[in-house]
Amino acid sequence: MTGSVVVVGAGLAGLRAAERLRAAGWAGPVTVIGSEPHPPYNRPPLTKTALRDGVDPEALAFRQRPSTADVEWRLGTTVRSADLSERTVTLDDGSNLPYDGLVIATGVSARRLGLAAPRSWRHTVRTVEDAKALREDLQDGSRVVIIGGGFIGCEVASTAVSLGCEVTVVEPLSVPLEGPAGPALGAEIQRRHESRGVRFRTGRTVVAMRREAAAEGRTTVELDDGGRLVADVVVEAVGSTANTGWLQGQGLDLTNGVLCDVDLHPLTAAGPLRDVVAIGDVARFPVPMFRGMPCRIEHWTMPTEMAGHAARSLIAGVTGESVAGPAFNPLPTFWSDQYGTRIQSFGIPALGRDDVRVLEGDLTSEAVLGYHRANTLVGVVLLGMAKQMITYRQALIDANPPAPATKLGREGTR
Repeated sequence: MTGSVVVVGAGLAGLRAAERLRAAGWAGPVTVIGSEPHPPYNRPPLTKTALRDGVDPEALAFRQRPSTADVEWRLGTTVRSADLSERTVTLDDGSNLPYDGLVIATGVSARRLGLAAPRSWRHTVRTVEDAKALREDLQDGSRVVIIGGGFIGCEVASTAVSLGCEVTVVEPLSVPLEGPAGPALGAEIQRRHESRGVRFRTGRTVVAMRREAAAEGRTTVELDDGGRLVADVVVEAVGSTANTGWLQGQGLDLTNGVLCDVDLHPLTAAGPLRDVVAIGDVARFPVPMFRGMPCRIEHWTMPTEMAGHAARSLIAGVTGESVAGPAFNPLPTFWSDQYGTRIQSFGIPALGRDDVRVLEGDLTSEAVLGYHRANTLVGVVLLGMAKQMITYRQALIDANPPAPATKLGREGTR
């Protein structure tokens, strides 16, 4: 195991991949390439504590293990393209870097609306620089329009209100969080935000933004019903797009991230690429617990769960051995902090939005919601109720034993 591994992406997924490769016995060179100039850092605080108190990249940086001291970090460097047949990646300076094993860990970028207005009028919150720029504009009394009522939008709203801003959230669905968590929880989250002064324009989309010469930086946000909102600050929180442009033309399914097999090898028409793995937000892979349905899961815990299996899969692929250990069978986990309450999610609640039951408690205070598909529990959301987490997490696992593991990706060649 003395060949070279290139990890494209220097976020949490790239860091965990390097750590787990060393833990799995890979002794050869490991090079991690990241487009940002910062070492791997923690992103969730960018919408919460860091946004409220100030953004410090050093405080957000992950501690790196001694085992990765010999890993080469090429930060502030972008991979332009890859040739998976020749086993090379091309960097932004035009140079080629060969590899024996490749880890795809490029994550996602903030999605943008197709508006004619300059992007400089619209904040996103994905990077340290994004959060710094937004924090500078969130002044006491600022009128803030947030486009998108998902978790990011709601977290930014909570933080902005705490800084004395006047906040309006524009959401195309009937309530915030309806997509991932359904209307019942969404309505309760909206109630809590409104009790703190947040306004909502639900069922509405943004069609244009304008600025008048004498408006002193104020933006008029035009809605599809003709309504207009005047904003000092506009935040786009409308989802994400997987960073897969550098993999175009390589025979991969990139329709929603990188489609992989159960061992996290990208799939082509000829089969899995056993000298390549994908991990983190960019990977779409079968989840055994949910009958092998391919999912792309943007949860903070997922890169850590994926990295160990991906490292074993990659080493096996490069050396021509069989993948050791059980099939990868994660339990998706997510949390969001808003107004001092933690919202904790397990499983995939979106699969059971048509059958949501309050399993314990009261939505207006603390509660546990169960999400069911075909009368089977497929997701749990705890609104508070921290002491009940282990009980309901286990109930979800018991309700969804994994289907028999597929052999896909565990046999054959590149």
